[in-house]
Amino acid sequence: MTELPHAALARLMKNAGAKRVSVDAVDFMIENLEEFASDISKRAFQIAQHSGRKTVMSKDIKLATR
Repeated sequence: MTELPHAALARLMKNAGAKRVSVDAVDFMIENLEEFASDISKRAFQIAQHSGRKTVMSKDIKLATR
């Protein structure tokens, strides 16, 4: 199940220079972005836990993306 909206991703791809974007391309982009975001979220949560917090903060995301 995708959580990211197709229209928003298609618009991002067009803003990056694509003239036309296929539905398959948007679906593939969504799938990969969701996997990437999930991995970062898991790492950020672990960082927050290690810091003794339950709340994930922007600094946790920054560390998780390094």
